[in-house]
Amino acid sequence: MRVLRGRAATIETDRDVTRRLLSTAADGDPAVRVWTPHRQVAFGRRDQRLEGYDRARERARERGFPPVDRDVGGRAVAYDGKTALAFASAEPVADFRRGTDDRYERVTTAVEEALGKLESDGESLEPTRGEPDDSFCPGTHSLSLTDATGRQRKVVGIAQRVRQNAAVVAGCVLVSNREGIAAVLESVYGALAVPFDPETVGTVADAGGPSDPAIVRSALEDALVGDERPAVTVDSVTELGSN
Repeated sequence: MRVLRGRAATIETDRDVTRRLLSTAADGDPAVRVWTPHRQVAFGRRDQRLEGYDRARERARERGFPPVDRDVGGRAVAYDGKTALAFASAEPVADFRRGTDDRYERVTTAVEEALGKLESDGESLEPTRGEPDDSFCPGTHSLSLTDATGRQRKVVGIAQRVRQNAAVVAGCVLVSNREGIAAVLESVYGALAVPFDPETVGTVADAGGPSDPAIVRSALEDALVGDERPAVTVDSVTELGSN
Protein backbone atom coordinates (compact mmCIF):
# COMPACT_ATOMS: atom_id res chain seq x y z
CA MET A 1 0.00 0.00 0.00
CA ARG A 2 1.13 3.52 -0.72
CA VAL A 3 0.29 6.47 1.51
CA LEU A 4 0.48 9.91 -0.09
CA ARG A 5 0.98 12.97 2.08
CA GLY A 6 1.02 16.67 1.39
CA ARG A 7 -0.59 18.98 -1.15
CA ALA A 8 0.57 19.93 -4.62
CA ALA A 9 1.15 23.55 -5.59
CA THR A 10 -2.10 24.24 -7.45
CA ILE A 11 -5.65 22.94 -7.47
CA GLU A 12 -5.14 21.19 -10.79
CA THR A 13 -1.79 19.56 -9.97
CA ASP A 14 -3.21 18.50 -6.63
CA ARG A 15 -6.17 16.86 -8.37
CA ASP A 16 -3.71 15.06 -10.66
CA VAL A 17 -2.11 13.49 -7.59
CA THR A 18 -5.46 12.07 -6.50
CA ARG A 19 -6.23 10.82 -10.01
CA ARG A 20 -2.98 8.89 -9.88
CA LEU A 21 -4.32 6.89 -6.96
CA LEU A 22 -6.58 5.06 -9.39
CA SER A 23 -3.65 4.29 -11.68
CA THR A 24 -1.64 3.01 -8.74
CA ALA A 25 -4.53 0.81 -7.66
CA ALA A 26 -5.07 -0.45 -11.19
CA ASP A 27 -1.44 -1.59 -11.16
CA GLY A 28 -2.23 -3.71 -8.10
CA ASP A 29 -1.17 -1.43 -5.24
CA PRO A 30 -3.82 -0.02 -2.88
CA ALA A 31 -3.27 3.63 -1.97
CA VAL A 32 -4.50 6.06 0.68
CA ARG A 33 -4.38 9.83 0.80
CA VAL A 34 -5.63 12.20 3.52
CA TRP A 35 -4.88 15.90 3.00
CA THR A 36 -6.07 19.50 3.11
CA PRO A 37 -7.14 20.52 -0.40
CA HIS A 38 -6.78 24.04 -1.71
CA ARG A 39 -9.61 26.49 -1.09
CA GLN A 40 -12.37 25.61 -3.56
CA VAL A 41 -15.96 24.58 -4.16
CA ALA A 42 -16.01 21.19 -5.86
CA PHE A 43 -19.20 20.64 -7.87
CA GLY A 44 -20.60 17.19 -8.53
CA ARG A 45 -21.91 15.80 -11.77
CA ARG A 46 -25.52 16.36 -10.71
CA ASP A 47 -24.82 20.07 -10.20
CA GLN A 48 -23.49 20.45 -13.72
CA ARG A 49 -26.86 19.54 -15.22
CA LEU A 50 -28.78 22.26 -13.36
CA GLU A 51 -29.86 25.57 -14.84
CA GLY A 52 -28.22 27.53 -12.01
CA TYR A 53 -24.84 25.85 -12.36
CA ASP A 54 -23.02 28.78 -14.00
CA ARG A 55 -24.45 31.20 -11.44
CA ALA A 56 -23.39 28.89 -8.62
CA ARG A 57 -19.82 28.83 -9.94
CA GLU A 58 -19.86 32.61 -10.08
CA ARG A 59 -21.05 32.85 -6.48
CA ALA A 60 -18.30 30.53 -5.31
CA ARG A 61 -15.71 32.60 -7.15
CA GLU A 62 -17.08 35.85 -5.71
CA ARG A 63 -16.50 34.46 -2.22
CA GLY A 64 -12.93 33.48 -2.95
CA PHE A 65 -13.61 29.79 -3.54
CA PRO A 66 -12.44 28.76 -7.03
CA PRO A 67 -15.02 26.43 -8.60
CA VAL A 68 -13.95 23.01 -9.89
CA ASP A 69 -15.78 19.94 -11.17
CA ARG A 70 -15.16 16.60 -9.50
CA ASP A 71 -15.57 13.06 -10.73
CA VAL A 72 -16.79 11.57 -7.44
CA GLY A 73 -20.03 12.50 -5.72
CA GLY A 74 -23.26 14.23 -6.55
CA ARG A 75 -23.45 17.72 -5.03
CA ALA A 76 -21.15 20.60 -4.15
CA VAL A 77 -18.71 20.50 -1.24
CA ALA A 78 -16.49 23.32 0.01
CA TYR A 79 -12.90 23.29 1.24
CA ASP A 80 -11.50 26.35 2.98
CA GLY A 81 -7.87 25.47 2.27
CA LYS A 82 -6.99 25.22 5.96
CA THR A 83 -9.28 23.04 8.05
CA ALA A 84 -11.42 20.90 5.74
CA LEU A 85 -9.87 17.52 4.98
CA ALA A 86 -10.30 15.20 2.04
CA PHE A 87 -9.54 11.51 1.98
CA ALA A 88 -9.29 8.87 -0.73
CA SER A 89 -8.82 5.11 -0.53
CA ALA A 90 -8.09 3.36 -3.83
CA GLU A 91 -7.88 -0.36 -4.49
CA PRO A 92 -7.71 -2.73 -7.45
CA VAL A 93 -10.91 -4.49 -8.50
CA ALA A 94 -11.29 -7.74 -10.38
CA ASP A 95 -14.93 -7.11 -11.36
CA PHE A 96 -16.19 -3.51 -11.39
CA ARG A 97 -19.77 -4.79 -11.09
CA ARG A 98 -19.16 -6.16 -7.61
CA GLY A 99 -17.90 -4.92 -4.27
CA THR A 100 -19.37 -1.42 -4.18
CA ASP A 101 -21.24 -1.92 -0.91
CA ASP A 102 -18.29 -3.68 0.71
CA ARG A 103 -15.94 -0.83 -0.16
CA TYR A 104 -18.37 1.74 1.21
CA GLU A 105 -18.71 -0.26 4.42
CA ARG A 106 -14.96 -0.62 4.95
CA VAL A 107 -14.23 3.06 4.46
CA THR A 108 -17.23 4.26 6.45
CA THR A 109 -16.23 1.99 9.33
CA ALA A 110 -12.65 3.27 9.17
CA VAL A 111 -13.76 6.91 9.31
CA GLU A 112 -16.11 6.10 12.20
CA GLU A 113 -13.18 4.49 14.00
CA ALA A 114 -10.97 7.52 13.40
CA LEU A 115 -13.55 9.99 14.70
CA GLY A 116 -14.30 7.73 17.64
CA LYS A 117 -10.68 7.97 18.78
CA LEU A 118 -10.90 11.76 19.02
CA GLU A 119 -11.83 13.04 22.44
CA SER A 120 -14.17 15.69 23.82
CA ASP A 121 -13.50 16.51 27.48
CA GLY A 122 -11.92 13.11 27.98
CA GLU A 123 -14.74 11.24 26.23
CA SER A 124 -14.59 9.81 22.73
CA LEU A 125 -16.68 11.38 19.99
CA GLU A 126 -19.59 9.26 18.86
CA PRO A 127 -20.26 9.59 15.13
CA THR A 128 -23.60 8.37 13.84
CA ARG A 129 -24.44 7.23 10.34
CA GLY A 130 -26.77 9.40 8.35
CA GLU A 131 -27.35 13.12 7.99
CA PRO A 132 -29.98 15.77 8.74
CA ASP A 133 -32.44 16.74 6.03
CA ASP A 134 -31.20 19.31 3.51
CA SER A 135 -27.51 18.65 4.19
CA PHE A 136 -24.71 19.54 1.77
CA CYS A 137 -23.90 16.81 -0.77
CA PRO A 138 -26.73 14.57 0.46
CA GLY A 139 -26.06 10.86 0.28
CA THR A 140 -26.55 7.53 1.95
CA HIS A 141 -22.97 7.32 3.23
CA SER A 142 -22.60 10.25 5.60
CA LEU A 143 -21.56 10.67 9.22
CA SER A 144 -22.82 13.21 11.74
CA LEU A 145 -21.71 14.41 15.15
CA THR A 146 -23.67 16.03 17.97
CA ASP A 147 -22.51 19.53 18.86
CA ALA A 148 -22.63 21.29 22.23
CA THR A 149 -26.27 22.30 21.67
CA GLY A 150 -27.31 18.68 21.21
CA ARG A 151 -27.94 19.10 17.49
CA GLN A 152 -26.85 16.50 14.98
CA ARG A 153 -24.83 18.04 12.15
CA LYS A 154 -23.20 16.48 9.10
CA VAL A 155 -19.41 16.29 9.29
CA VAL A 156 -18.48 13.61 6.74
CA GLY A 157 -19.61 12.89 3.20
CA ILE A 158 -18.47 9.78 1.32
CA ALA A 159 -18.72 8.85 -2.37
CA GLN A 160 -17.23 6.26 -4.70
CA ARG A 161 -15.90 6.08 -8.24
CA VAL A 162 -15.41 2.73 -9.98
CA ARG A 163 -13.67 2.08 -13.25
CA GLN A 164 -12.80 -1.13 -15.07
CA ASN A 165 -9.92 -2.24 -12.84
CA ALA A 166 -9.84 0.08 -9.84
CA ALA A 167 -12.11 1.95 -7.43
CA VAL A 168 -11.67 4.91 -5.14
CA VAL A 169 -13.82 5.73 -2.12
CA ALA A 170 -13.37 9.39 -1.26
CA GLY A 171 -14.89 12.00 0.98
CA CYS A 172 -14.53 15.09 3.12
CA VAL A 173 -14.26 15.71 6.86
CA LEU A 174 -15.02 19.19 8.21
CA VAL A 175 -12.72 19.90 11.14
CA SER A 176 -13.59 23.52 12.00
CA ASN A 177 -14.74 26.83 10.42
CA ARG A 178 -18.35 25.76 10.28
CA GLU A 179 -19.68 29.27 9.67
CA GLY A 180 -17.36 30.02 6.75
CA ILE A 181 -18.09 26.77 4.96
CA ALA A 182 -21.82 26.96 5.61
CA ALA A 183 -21.98 30.51 4.24
CA VAL A 184 -20.45 29.71 0.86
CA LEU A 185 -22.49 26.52 0.54
CA GLU A 186 -25.70 28.41 1.30
CA SER A 187 -24.97 30.83 -1.54
CA VAL A 188 -23.99 28.09 -3.98
CA TYR A 189 -26.95 25.82 -3.21
CA GLY A 190 -29.25 28.81 -3.47
CA ALA A 191 -28.05 29.43 -7.01
CA LEU A 192 -28.52 25.76 -7.83
CA ALA A 193 -32.05 25.85 -6.34
CA VAL A 194 -31.19 22.75 -4.31
CA PRO A 195 -32.62 22.49 -0.77
CA PHE A 196 -29.94 23.25 1.82
CA ASP A 197 -30.02 24.20 5.50
CA PRO A 198 -26.75 25.81 6.66
CA GLU A 199 -27.52 24.70 10.21
CA THR A 200 -26.93 21.10 9.17
CA VAL A 201 -23.21 21.77 8.60
CA GLY A 202 -21.12 20.46 11.46
CA THR A 203 -17.44 20.15 12.35
CA VAL A 204 -15.28 17.99 14.57
CA ALA A 205 -14.44 21.06 16.65
CA ASP A 206 -18.10 21.99 17.19
CA ALA A 207 -18.65 18.49 18.56
CA GLY A 208 -15.89 19.11 21.10
CA GLY A 209 -13.10 17.39 19.20
CA PRO A 210 -9.76 18.88 18.13
CA SER A 211 -9.72 21.91 15.85
CA ASP A 212 -6.25 21.01 14.55
CA PRO A 213 -6.66 19.28 11.15
CA ALA A 214 -3.27 17.57 11.58
CA ILE A 215 -4.62 15.56 14.52
CA VAL A 216 -7.71 14.49 12.60
CA ARG A 217 -5.68 13.76 9.46
CA SER A 218 -3.38 11.42 11.37
CA ALA A 219 -6.31 9.54 12.90
CA LEU A 220 -7.99 9.15 9.51
CA GLU A 221 -4.82 7.93 7.83
CA ASP A 222 -4.18 5.34 10.53
CA ALA A 223 -7.73 4.02 10.28
CA LEU A 224 -7.76 3.87 6.47
CA VAL A 225 -4.40 2.09 6.33
CA GLY A 226 -5.53 -0.35 9.00
CA ASP A 227 -3.88 -3.75 9.08
CA GLU A 228 -1.88 -2.96 5.95
CA ARG A 229 0.52 -0.80 7.97
CA PRO A 230 3.52 -3.21 7.76
CA ALA A 231 3.39 -3.01 3.95
CA VAL A 232 3.10 0.77 3.72
CA THR A 233 5.48 2.95 1.74
CA VAL A 234 5.01 6.68 2.22
CA ASP A 235 5.42 9.14 -0.63
CA SER A 236 5.04 12.89 -0.52
CA VAL A 237 3.34 14.49 -3.51
CA THR A 238 6.66 16.16 -4.36
CA GLU A 239 8.22 12.75 -4.84
CA LEU A 240 5.47 11.95 -7.33
CA GLY A 241 6.37 14.89 -9.54
CA SER A 242 4.35 17.78 -8.05
CA ASN A 243 5.56 20.82 -6.15
